[in-house]
Amino acid sequence: MTSRGQERLRDLRDRLLRLHAALLERERRAWEAAHGPITSGKFLQLLIGDEGFAWLRPLSGIITGIEAALDADQPPADVETFFRQAQRLLRSGGAGAFETKYHAALQESPDIVMAHAEVVKTLPRPGP
Repeated sequence: MTSRGQERLRDLRDRLLRLHAALLERERRAWEAAHGPITSGKFLQLLIGDEGFAWLRPLSGIITGIEAALDADQPPADVETFFRQAQRLLRSGGAGAFETKYHAALQESPDIVMAHAEVVKTLPRPGP
């Protein structure tokens, strides 16, 4: 991977992390509103094991893949794969669990809209 490729991947990772953090904050507030305050440890357990948070795992997976690529001795030559994955996930318009909950989050949170816009700036333009 070229240094330009690494730089682009770091930028995508950083933007995805900010989006992920905004989504996590929203989900934590919703959980606490319904169930009462929880510790960070309990919230982490919920994120990992509770099916109510499973919709976030595709985004977490992309971030994890980027981290692994940046840390690898032989990172992938095709960094565009990660950009296409993010493009498909965030702009697919599908009706899966992620898309449904993500669309609702975009409608409810200006912070998530702003973080989304920052990620979209790095993604390829949709084809015709």
